[in-house]
Amino acid sequence: MVMTSDIPPLPRAGEGGGEGGRSTAPTSAVRSPLASLDELDDFDTVIDARSPAEFADDHIPGAINCPVLDDAQRAEVGTMYCQVSPFAARRVGAAMAARNIARHIEESFADKPKSWKPLVYCWRGGQRSGSMTTVLQAVGWSARQLQGGYKAYRKRVLADLAELPSALQFLVLHGPTGSGKTALLGAIAAAGGQTLDLEAIACHRGSVLGALEAAQPGQRWFESSIWQALRRFDGARPVFVESESRRVGRLTIPEALFDALTGARCLRIAAPVAARVAHLVEEYADLTGRADALRARLEFFVPLHGHKTVARWQRWVDEANWPALAEALIRTHYDPAYGRGGTPLYRRAFDEDAWEVASLDRVERERIARAILHRFEETHA
Repeated sequence: MVMTSDIPPLPRAGEGGGEGGRSTAPTSAVRSPLASLDELDDFDTVIDARSPAEFADDHIPGAINCPVLDDAQRAEVGTMYCQVSPFAARRVGAAMAARNIARHIEESFADKPKSWKPLVYCWRGGQRSGSMTTVLQAVGWSARQLQGGYKAYRKRVLADLAELPSALQFLVLHGPTGSGKTALLGAIAAAGGQTLDLEAIACHRGSVLGALEAAQPGQRWFESSIWQALRRFDGARPVFVESESRRVGRLTIPEALFDALTGARCLRIAAPVAARVAHLVEEYADLTGRADALRARLEFFVPLHGHKTVARWQRWVDEANWPALAEALIRTHYDPAYGRGGTPLYRRAFDEDAWEVASLDRVERERIARAILHRFEETHA
């Protein structure tokens, strides 16, 4: 039976849940060596013992959230620590933590075999993860605590994001809006190529009208997801990626990665306007199905193109004349903007490596994807 006295004292308020401050708590609660991030893939489960709000902001990709203290409890204990006494806060917090850990064992870990090997972390590898690790070890599982916790993880992510891009060879699918870059990237992935889909990670198509129904993640989670992708790539094979601006929606591509992309070899996708119009109508079906939202978004263009032009576009929305709207946006806004900003960013955009496509339908995309892979995977075999 686990007693509340087995739970190490809880954190000082305002110090990241307590892992950062000095404490008189025992330091020997966790009986096995601490794990490092280099051992991350050796564990069956990664457990984030922080509060739900901390987890939502960012976490190790693939981790599950099993809070030792939830958001309200963490705030209550921190307030009590400051306003009543550290002892009172520890006593109340220990009881909360014990109940929460017991619930996780009963609900989330009930089916885990004795051989289960979890890794537990909190803000700085202190009290919360130490408490949970101690209890899991007492059950008989080979639980270990992550040295340095989330703070060490975040430091590692930033360091790797500054270094990993230079070790990879990117091939950038380049071309104006509507040229099928995202769909072609998906076809390359389906055919077995290595791809980095920044728009999927950012939950945004990258254009003015590109917001998806799902909210964009925070910047830190965006970076964590990119880190997870980069660290798993085979450096001996090319990584295909779509050309992007420095920002995808409200999120910023890490500097070293963006520098690597803008200097990488480009595969220019050249498609006629008619094919691009048809592709945009297909790809933006989710937006054309919400006419009111689309009309509202078109207001963004008023300072750039004037009320008269935008009013005409909005009439086409009312008439569901999607081809006319798509072609007008291509010719009036996207192509001129691409010429001013998109092309100059990529220093090798007009190297002689253009892929002419007459259509952007699924069959043609799959054909082009196979041809690209045959050429470049063979080169790097």
